[in-house]
Amino acid sequence: MATSPSSRDDVAPAATNPPPPQHSSLIHTDLQPPPSPRTHRALRRLQSAHTLGAKAASQGGSLISPHYRDALHRNASPVRGTGAAPATTTPPLPATATTATATNAAALPPPPRNRGRANSDAISPMMQQMNAVGAARRSGSTKPVFSHGHLSLQQIIREGPNDGDFIGALESARWKVVDEGVKSAEDGMSTLRIYVWLVLLDAPIMPTDDYLGLIHRGASPAYAKIRNDTFRTLTTDPLFRRRVSEASLIRLLNAIAWKLHDAREEERRAHGLPAAADAVSRPGSSHSSRPTRESLTGGSMSGASRAGAPEPGTYVQGMNVLAAPFLYAARSEGEAFAAFHTLLTRECPAYIRGAMTGVHRGLALVDRVLAVVDPRLSMYLTAKGLSAEIYAFPSVLTLCACTPPLPEVLKLWDFLFAYGPHLNILCIVAQLTIMRAQILQSPSPNKVLRSFPPLNADLIKSVTIGIIKQIPDDVYADIVVHAQ
Repeated sequence: MATSPSSRDDVAPAATNPPPPQHSSLIHTDLQPPPSPRTHRALRRLQSAHTLGAKAASQGGSLISPHYRDALHRNASPVRGTGAAPATTTPPLPATATTATATNAAALPPPPRNRGRANSDAISPMMQQMNAVGAARRSGSTKPVFSHGHLSLQQIIREGPNDGDFIGALESARWKVVDEGVKSAEDGMSTLRIYVWLVLLDAPIMPTDDYLGLIHRGASPAYAKIRNDTFRTLTTDPLFRRRVSEASLIRLLNAIAWKLHDAREEERRAHGLPAAADAVSRPGSSHSSRPTRESLTGGSMSGASRAGAPEPGTYVQGMNVLAAPFLYAARSEGEAFAAFHTLLTRECPAYIRGAMTGVHRGLALVDRVLAVVDPRLSMYLTAKGLSAEIYAFPSVLTLCACTPPLPEVLKLWDFLFAYGPHLNILCIVAQLTIMRAQILQSPSPNKVLRSFPPLNADLIKSVTIGIIKQIPDDVYADIVVHAQ
């Protein structure tokens, strides 16, 4: 990409390398608040955030328990226009892992039959909950009752479900994320947020040694591209610059690049193709096109069609901005790696594949949704020659992380991870409708759209929920699968 994905990308300060990892336990140890950038600067630590070894597994009872994998398998939810579809399987958990940085979670409540779903899609149940709460508030009655509504979000995450009710616990957790939010300081720091993200993203358990092994491999084939990006990451954000060093960002992105490189080479070997020495740094061939019938109905590819499947993604410019909130919110680089890699490979693999076809599909959907929601604004922008390809590329690629302030980005990501990152398309349209008057009154709206106004996560969420009610089912189905 010739252009930088964000106007916030300039120069980020380097920092010293972190000390050796120190292990802590999510289940048995009280989490201590991370240092706030308002007090003093602390070195990033390569430490595991929660120990999920045999001892923790034997006790069970937590959302991060290995038992949850079985619940995921038993509770495959129906998809649009079909019966039951195979659930996304979770990799087997190591029986004696000494440290881990992520969790198995995020089984989804069944969406209505006329809606598609993505890995984290729960928007239709959310709309039912929203409507119920709205009716309750208008009538002066209490909020609807959820199976774990009497527990706080922290209790749900730390203590797990009652009587093995994983589905009810996750539904309650999602609702609490939207209704109450994740408690955090003014700078966005929270001891709970990264664990909520890991659970909602259904990030697999990853021993810290796996992350360290990727780092010790040295420079990846994409290292030069990474170094060309990291020094420009969120340079106008003092909160990010004071908490996250450039060295930490380089390590994370280099480890991700190695992971993507390995997946790409393994895929090529499986199909009898020659290895590509520069597979990470060179854009790969793109086989991804319009959503197929199988992707819309939840069908899986047969062994014969698997040979024509898209290759795994590569490192692309802009991933530095997408990685930034993970490093800011996480308590260790290992946690950030687990969550970031899951997002890239499970939720939006087409964003980093080939010519970033998923991003371009998302941009086309921004135009389609805007035409439905606000025809006048859509026609005005079209008459000025302004399509989403021109002004919304950074917002689509980075899930709005390119727009400050960072604490509001974190709050918006809470919503996206709870009900599906694909909803970022609607969040972008929501921002356009919020600045509608300014755009329509400007003779040169391209100047207005060069930089979106500061994020207001609560307002964007409210407008997004209203937009969901207006869009046709076929458009929604395309939104669900556009990043796959």
